[in-house]
Amino acid sequence: MKKASWITAVVVVISLVGMVLAGCGGTTTTTAAPTTTTAGGGETTTTAAESTTTTAGQPVEFKFAYFAPEATFPGKASLWWIDEIGKATNGQVTVKWFPGGTLLTPKNMYDGILEGVADIGLSCPTYEPGRFPLLSINDLPGLYTTGTQASLSIYDVTMANKDMAELKDFHIVTVFSMEPGYIMSIKKYDTLAGLKGAELRTPGGPKILEALGAVGVGMPQSEVAQALQTNVIAGVYSSREVLKDFKYAEKCKFLTNYPLGQVTFLAVMTKAKYDALPDNVKKAIDDLAQPYAAKAGEIMDQTAAESVEWSIAEQGLEVVELSADEQKNFADALAPLTQTWLADVAAKGLPAEDFYKQLQDAAAKNK
Repeated sequence: MKKASWITAVVVVISLVGMVLAGCGGTTTTTAAPTTTTAGGGETTTTAAESTTTTAGQPVEFKFAYFAPEATFPGKASLWWIDEIGKATNGQVTVKWFPGGTLLTPKNMYDGILEGVADIGLSCPTYEPGRFPLLSINDLPGLYTTGTQASLSIYDVTMANKDMAELKDFHIVTVFSMEPGYIMSIKKYDTLAGLKGAELRTPGGPKILEALGAVGVGMPQSEVAQALQTNVIAGVYSSREVLKDFKYAEKCKFLTNYPLGQVTFLAVMTKAKYDALPDNVKKAIDDLAQPYAAKAGEIMDQTAAESVEWSIAEQGLEVVELSADEQKNFADALAPLTQTWLADVAAKGLPAEDFYKQLQDAAAKNK
């Protein structure tokens, strides 16, 4: 009887352990590699990786790719998120951080996420023309005055429209924006006429420089300093933190104080990856999405202000104010660009005017 009782006790203990493992989980399935097929007409279709299953309480590790150096404002905001996601999950989530294009670049970031090269990717929709038509509307001039206003606004509108076709394969980790871009140049530009023919570096997107009579020159940031030193370009069109972060103020001594368009930053993971996560990790990701955007805007504005202050004090930067007449000339030159861009997006069967109105309303709310 004693032996039978001992065996019964062991069976009970094993059963209880099994119940605990069943309740807390104890297995994972790995993600299979995605497949890419090419139809006879040449159209390529990428099938996202199969869903994984991660059980509650198990360690979760993300590979997070970013195309620029971590010292940039999106990099700093992302390092903040990495720290916060660890805290929110009591260390359950850890992140391997790949900045500076070490894993994925601006040209292959979003495909790389779909193909499982990284779990999370942060890049600019602007750098993949045509892929994100509605989000591209956020690049238009005249919407915002600060990075915080821009970041909170594009976040609000994107999340209100997160089922848009261009995001169908992705779960949004966050979305934010740089401040409006400015012209920073070797020579002084204080009139619209003076910009005619000036060759300036552009990030892409709506042809804002061309609308002002200048010539937009596309090139990566890594080539800009040399291009300025050799006078290949006359200046840059970008957010103002680059004056200090990339030392452009050593060559660009003038900042035309007229806000233009901005560039959006979108961080995503695949829906399959997100769906396979434990509920507490999903909640932590979603709860941090808005604070991540707000932090990016805060860092953007602080960094831009410090950059301008440093450039004035250390490099003799002159902030060029436009007269009221010239401000009107700039606005009049840009107005047709906005309408043409909206019309082009609408021609794809998309609600361009409505999306633009939502951005305007969000900008007014977040001012």
